[in-house]
Amino acid sequence: MHSRYWSDSYRPDVDDWTIYEKQPAALFIYLFLSFSGTVYLDHAGATLFSQSQLTNFTNDLMENIYGNPHSQNITSKLTHDTVEHMRYRILAHFHTTPEEYSVIFTAGSTAALKLVAEAFPWVSRGPDSSGSQFCYLTDSHTSVVGMRNVAKAMNVTSTPVRPEDMWSAKEQGAVACEPDSRLLHLFCYPAQSNFSGTRYPLSWIGEVKSGRMSPVSVPGKWFVLLDAASYVSSSPLDLSAHQADFVPISFYKIFGFPTGLGALLVNNHVATLLRKNYFGGGTAAAYLAGEDFYIPRQSVTERFEDGTISFLDIIALKHGFDALEHLTGGMENIRQHTFTLTQYTYAALSSLHYPNGAPVVRIYSDSDFSSPDVQGPVINFNVLDDNGNIIGYSQVDKMASLYNIHLRTGCFCNTGACQRHLGISNEKVKKHLQAGHVCGDDVDLIDGQPTGSVRVSFGYMSTLEDAQAFLKFIIATRLSSPDGQPVPHASPREAGAPAAEGKVQDMPAVTGRCLLPQEGTGTDSAVWTDSHPASNTICLHLPLSEATRTQQISSEKAAGVLHGDHGPHVVTNIYLYPIKSCAAFEVTKWPLSKQGLLYDRSWMVVNHNGVCLSQKQEPRLCLIQPFIDLQQRIMVIKAQGMEPIEVPLEEDSERAQICQSKVCADRVNTYDCGEKIASWLSRFFGRPCHLIKQSSSFQRNAKKKHGKDQPFGTTATLSLVNEAQYLLINTSSILELQQQLCISDENEKEELFPMKDLISRFRANIITNGTRAFEEEKWGEISIGSLHFQVLGPCHRCQMICIDQKTGQRNQDIFQKLSESRQRKVNFGVYLMHESLDLSSPCFLSVGSQVLPVCKENVEFHNLPALKKYQDVTS
Repeated sequence: MHSRYWSDSYRPDVDDWTIYEKQPAALFIYLFLSFSGTVYLDHAGATLFSQSQLTNFTNDLMENIYGNPHSQNITSKLTHDTVEHMRYRILAHFHTTPEEYSVIFTAGSTAALKLVAEAFPWVSRGPDSSGSQFCYLTDSHTSVVGMRNVAKAMNVTSTPVRPEDMWSAKEQGAVACEPDSRLLHLFCYPAQSNFSGTRYPLSWIGEVKSGRMSPVSVPGKWFVLLDAASYVSSSPLDLSAHQADFVPISFYKIFGFPTGLGALLVNNHVATLLRKNYFGGGTAAAYLAGEDFYIPRQSVTERFEDGTISFLDIIALKHGFDALEHLTGGMENIRQHTFTLTQYTYAALSSLHYPNGAPVVRIYSDSDFSSPDVQGPVINFNVLDDNGNIIGYSQVDKMASLYNIHLRTGCFCNTGACQRHLGISNEKVKKHLQAGHVCGDDVDLIDGQPTGSVRVSFGYMSTLEDAQAFLKFIIATRLSSPDGQPVPHASPREAGAPAAEGKVQDMPAVTGRCLLPQEGTGTDSAVWTDSHPASNTICLHLPLSEATRTQQISSEKAAGVLHGDHGPHVVTNIYLYPIKSCAAFEVTKWPLSKQGLLYDRSWMVVNHNGVCLSQKQEPRLCLIQPFIDLQQRIMVIKAQGMEPIEVPLEEDSERAQICQSKVCADRVNTYDCGEKIASWLSRFFGRPCHLIKQSSSFQRNAKKKHGKDQPFGTTATLSLVNEAQYLLINTSSILELQQQLCISDENEKEELFPMKDLISRFRANIITNGTRAFEEEKWGEISIGSLHFQVLGPCHRCQMICIDQKTGQRNQDIFQKLSESRQRKVNFGVYLMHESLDLSSPCFLSVGSQVLPVCKENVEFHNLPALKKYQDVTS
């Protein structure tokens, strides 16, 4: 079963952790993820929590009553004392004491940084003073850079400092330092870059505070904020040796749970300088409501913790620290283990080359991964093709998910490091914004240049198998021999693998500039199995009602269609998908509505939180088969092992339970189809599910695309589709893809992917023949019989095309082949929209109807711009 925690049922005795002295990587022997086959490599984003941590925390809450700590009763006293104990525990974890530091609980490290920005004793610029300086390393998280806006409001100068400038400042030596100066400055830098994993010297803290080095040469007294959020997730931090003035942290980075809780560790020597304007519950020693009178509490924690703190989350920290220490033996063990995995992965990854000698990846780093003192457990890179061109990170992310590998892509909320490593100028960043790219989207290449990269990061429960699975994924998708067979496997020891007996077989030997098999090594390996599932064609069902049936096209004509014969442009197949992400319902003639094919994606399955399920999360949705009977006004739903169940086509307006959900960020009004079908779906999936239907009174409009060529008055209403009313593909395009997917042997070609199988994967509404491969992407509009459609642009595909719609099994080959053949953008099929639809009389779409396309260059007023952000309509 998939879950958000990893199991620690097979944990060693604490004494066994002494094995680290000889072999740090041995930790992987004891730690096992509970996800079956899932490789989690985004520990820099959020690490995973352990099963024992959750169990012990739950037992704690069941056995104790914790009241609001602002009250005076017994349960409140218990809460207060437990919270205070946790402050001591946190300080002990960082090797300091309450005499040296105070712990202010916040909503996370970002809230801690905001607190410092607002409370620091800035001196504004004026006629007689140059004012305070706020300096920050350009390799800083967005939350650090954002502090400059608070400084700006205080009329304080902000200066970005490049890492190379800090190294030069160290070489230049001491500057003027005035310990008693009223001119106070603040320098912020990360202990570990969340972009590249670079670890900056902790010695900078003392050197900047003492004046031995300075970010900028100005008189005054310097304070240092050490952003430790990324660093402390995998390394010990000794604040007795490196006494930063402010240290923000987030606890979910350390042990996964709870989220939304962080702390600001404040050096007590600085605490009295902090200024506070707002006061909330618990922070006032006394105040008057009718007069401007307010006395703050004395301790820094009580002054800055506004309102009731998240006391249950703070109590959960105890069980996080307990699990961390019990399972690992301490942060030094974690540091050695995660670094060993990172060093091994870096050595193997950087040694991968194509047969022509070109590197497979470009790694962005400031270190040579020689020591955990200079490099954290993070590898940042972009994948290249054999010509040295970068493959967009969104394509790598999609492929990785097909291998059950979870990583992170983009700029990781660190634009400064992203610019420096990827060579993106300020002007390019602004140009990318004008082109529609914003932080966090999947626009990975603009004019062939990357907008971000790929990051893998390790945590204390990461294993050698995780690293090997990631490397196998890179090899499988980038390094295959010309006949389609994977590169053989061998031992990784030459690539710097940690010596872990019995765990390193099936890995590529990296020798020189290419991958070479070792003598006697076969090509069979578990990583390559199940790459080609059984090639059974899908049987799509026709409607139950005779009123919706028409003459079936002849089998001879159908055979011609499936083999891509270039005849007249005609509609060969029509599919609708009544339940979003469930099986197709094939028809030969079907009525149209203002939203597309009648009842196409009118229903969707949601989880217990009302969130829509798709095949990305639940591939077994494709095994749910809906049938619509227009005469009886019902939808019959079938699945193997389940009794068929009926659902009315329309809601009972008096009994309908109205609810809201979201589709592609759009709010939609729906109604629940009842407990009977909910129970049926819950039994099938083994977890609580509901079936909901878009309310007939609710209208969802397609997002308006503004462009000079957009025809006036063009609007479209949508069902629960992602992007457009219709999706069209042509069989010639399918045929070309099929030929690329076939493997050859000496005697015959084996048809691994029958045409019906491929067609079903792309989940289109309209299938045509009689066109050349991918010619449909050049169309600007089409007519089908008497119906007229605008072509909105290509459909940019997601991983769902890899799911066999008959079995629910995944196969990565289709997505990979499309990515290779379509210039790394996996476009397939085109979106259509009604130009106008008169429903005063019934309109039907029929198999056999002639298709008349008009190419874009011949369209004067109907050439719509391509959608700015395509999404797969196949759900």
